[in-house]
Amino acid sequence: MTELAAVKSALKTQAVETPSWAYGNSGTRFKVFAQQGVPRTPQEKLEDAAKVHEFTGVAPTVALHIPWDKVDDYAALGRFAEEHGVRLGAINSNTFQDDDYKLGSVCHPDAAVRRKAVGHLLECVDIMDATGSTDLKLWFADGTNYPGQDDVRDRQDRLAEALAEVYERLGENQRMLLEYKFFEPAFYTTDVPDWGTAYAHCLKLGPKAQVVVDTGHHAPGTNIEFIVATLLREGKLGGFDFNSRFYADDDLMVGAADPFQLFRIMYEVVRGGGFTPDVAFMLDQCHNLEAKIPAIIRSVMNVQEATAKALLVDQEALAAAQRGGDVLGANAVLMDAFNTDVRPLLREVREEMGLDPDPLGAYSRSGWGEKIVAERIGGQQAGWGA
Repeated sequence: MTELAAVKSALKTQAVETPSWAYGNSGTRFKVFAQQGVPRTPQEKLEDAAKVHEFTGVAPTVALHIPWDKVDDYAALGRFAEEHGVRLGAINSNTFQDDDYKLGSVCHPDAAVRRKAVGHLLECVDIMDATGSTDLKLWFADGTNYPGQDDVRDRQDRLAEALAEVYERLGENQRMLLEYKFFEPAFYTTDVPDWGTAYAHCLKLGPKAQVVVDTGHHAPGTNIEFIVATLLREGKLGGFDFNSRFYADDDLMVGAADPFQLFRIMYEVVRGGGFTPDVAFMLDQCHNLEAKIPAIIRSVMNVQEATAKALLVDQEALAAAQRGGDVLGANAVLMDAFNTDVRPLLREVREEMGLDPDPLGAYSRSGWGEKIVAERIGGQQAGWGA
């Protein structure tokens, strides 16, 4: 197989999981802007996700968020997804929107609140059993706002106890993906603030616990690709939540703020052997101003473009330059790949997959956007808290 054929083959196997909540209304802490045609039910979210997969060919799974996507029959929801050409993916828990969680959830000083939070996490594993999902994704808003508000060590003990109970409940082919975030909504301490804390808990739990890297959850200037390389080296990178940020956790379209950073991250994924099903490529985005489905298609395409460039890096030339101490030569190898226009290559890949080479154009011509605006009248649109 030629080098270009190998790159094409790898791109055809790529899978990017889209989040159910990205199809609903979202916004900032100031305002959530409603859009016409937004889904009202989990089923309508899956219909929209199916359109993303139809036109990109690489978005076969949809992450659920509980209780935002709560239904009476999850097995039936899974069948509905498959009938529309997609599958249910990671199950995301929610321990941050209940009044009881004002002072935390699994780290709360009150044992009764901690019990409630753990009960929800165990419910999510039950849902995984019903849907066939393999990934339980955990993000905790737990933390404190003021020095002395709570005991930092005790909160880590409570977290470890809760994670251990949930870990023991996981099935043979299920795993726990622990996400970190350095601040917000807690402003003094966050109980899982960085990759090191997440890694330490996952290491103690065992092989079914891995770390999720949300690209928007870092302080300005953080070298995310170093974190990715380290977690891959340790066998603890479980996946990504891809989005883009300018200032904080902006949740913008991936690659919008810094496409070079996305390329650098994807290079470390390729270099470290992370371009496998064991590393989940997931989107976690809130489309506040732009139309939902086209924005998600654009995000998937951005991930594809960064991946294609990373796959085109001349590994032998790069290694030779590095061994020889050729600083400029090594940098040039990376920059040559980044500066390559991979859009013609991706058009060829899509055509070989039987897809329209222009996913956004194909979606626009499909009439789906106009159809959902005309038909989704009445009811309560999905959004934060719904």
